[in-house]
Amino acid sequence: MNTAPATLLRSAAELDALGRAPGSRRAVVMTMGALHDGHATLIRAARTAAGPDGQVVVTVFVNPLQFGEAADLDRYPRTLEADLAVASEAGADAVFAPSVEEVYPGGEPQVRITAGPMGERLEGAARPGHFDGMLTVVAKLLHLTRPDAAFFGQKDAQQLALVRRMVRDLNFGIDIVAVPTVRDPDGLALSSRNRFLSAEERRTALALPRALFAARDRLVAQQTLHARARTIPEREGRAAALTRLGEARAAADTQAVALARPTVAPAAVLAAAQAVLDEAAEEDVPLVLDYVALVDPADFTELPDDRVSGEAVLAVAARVGATRLIDNIPLTLGALT
Repeated sequence: MNTAPATLLRSAAELDALGRAPGSRRAVVMTMGALHDGHATLIRAARTAAGPDGQVVVTVFVNPLQFGEAADLDRYPRTLEADLAVASEAGADAVFAPSVEEVYPGGEPQVRITAGPMGERLEGAARPGHFDGMLTVVAKLLHLTRPDAAFFGQKDAQQLALVRRMVRDLNFGIDIVAVPTVRDPDGLALSSRNRFLSAEERRTALALPRALFAARDRLVAQQTLHARARTIPEREGRAAALTRLGEARAAADTQAVALARPTVAPAAVLAAAQAVLDEAAEEDVPLVLDYVALVDPADFTELPDDRVSGEAVLAVAARVGATRLIDNIPLTLGALT
């Protein structure tokens, strides 16, 4: 692993001059700075994939096209010196931190990548134009860095899905690698925005991961009960048999659900998450829900209630005080059937 300080690059010319060994792999991690352990996890994954002879480039660029309001852009933390230290320790060879003028030399670009219908859902509906700006800068940075693979966090699941779609639709020929969300010990997903939360606001914000985990636990528990129910002969009566197994509380519900459906419906998963979020809305510092949705990870369309198998993403967004947070968790419907 590289242990030397990462080289700071400010221009496309410096990036071009970086060079790399013939046949080696280059991996890129794109960030807007304010690096934390979630970013470090991405860099370490990229380092492993690139190998000892490969190269890891971290980009640090606060992209103005992704911000709807100038105040949000100005508020975004800029901590380049600390970012260099984090990137170096995690194994980056270079940090590319260009100016706005370097990335957009003619001012705001007239030609941009359009996110399409997926970019208008959930985060796209809440932040119009955000994903067009994101894809435009990702496309530019992929062209500038010319990596073999790019690493993105699962926390920004809709962004990840859109980047994958862009790379596929436009034939970029680059591997897009997803890295699982990194969380603090209390469950809150790591984010540069967490630093804006007061202690009381953070307590309220913990409802986001609690809601996701409650939904996941509900799904697993219900699917386990379904699987057990199907092993019990009809003549014994599923409810009675489950009661004898010590599951009296769930027995009546399981009898009805197991006979009606092959597995748990999306509505049941969403209800478990919604119950936690509703409680948080009543806190002294309330959680203001933007959305909670169970979606197809390929295009972020919401799953119909008759979808009872396959991959899904449970996504949530909410405001706590002045800070807007997002989180999600991947789920597999029908996994135990």
